[in-house]
Amino acid sequence: MRIDPDTDILGIVDAQPTFMPGGELAVAGGHEIVPAINRLLPKFAHAFATQDWHPPGHASFASSHPGKAPFDSYNGDTLWPDHAIAGSPNAAIHAAIDQTRIELIVRKGFRPQLDSYSAFFENDRKTHTGLDGWLRQRGFKHVFIAGLATDYCVGWSAEDALRLGYAVTIVEDACRGIAQATIDAMRARLTALGCQFIASTDLVG
Repeated sequence: MRIDPDTDILGIVDAQPTFMPGGELAVAGGHEIVPAINRLLPKFAHAFATQDWHPPGHASFASSHPGKAPFDSYNGDTLWPDHAIAGSPNAAIHAAIDQTRIELIVRKGFRPQLDSYSAFFENDRKTHTGLDGWLRQRGFKHVFIAGLATDYCVGWSAEDALRLGYAVTIVEDACRGIAQATIDAMRARLTALGCQFIASTDLVG
């Protein structure tokens, strides 16, 4: 697959230590995306990144709800361990990623009562992050996505991008997910919407 330098962009979703082994909400093998992302970045003329960026006491944290534990359900949503605390070292984009090639960083989940998985919308599905406007003003039409986690923030970002009219490709070897069942379900849903799944070796810069 050939990359168009004018209309194609790489999106790096939540490549933060908080989601990697040793982090507060670790994805198995999450650290393995770092070298894969660094191999991808030189192929693209443009890239953006997202960061989960929560204040202490965020409503999505189990610790904010007495009697609840991480991964319990609350009002239909999953509660998480405290993670991605704004300003903390583990909320930073992983230090080994070449950020000199990243033009925009979108921080999400900073509203105390509102979680955010997607790069495009908060979880109320109405509040924009501003990414869509930035991409349209810059003339981007095809979003390639890498990052964490396939079955949550990567998948939600891809789904919203598709519904907003972008072509979307997920670079599978530059992603990791939480559970195989939810990865498979997300992949099936995205494929039905027209998402492509490729390996980084399929790309020609």
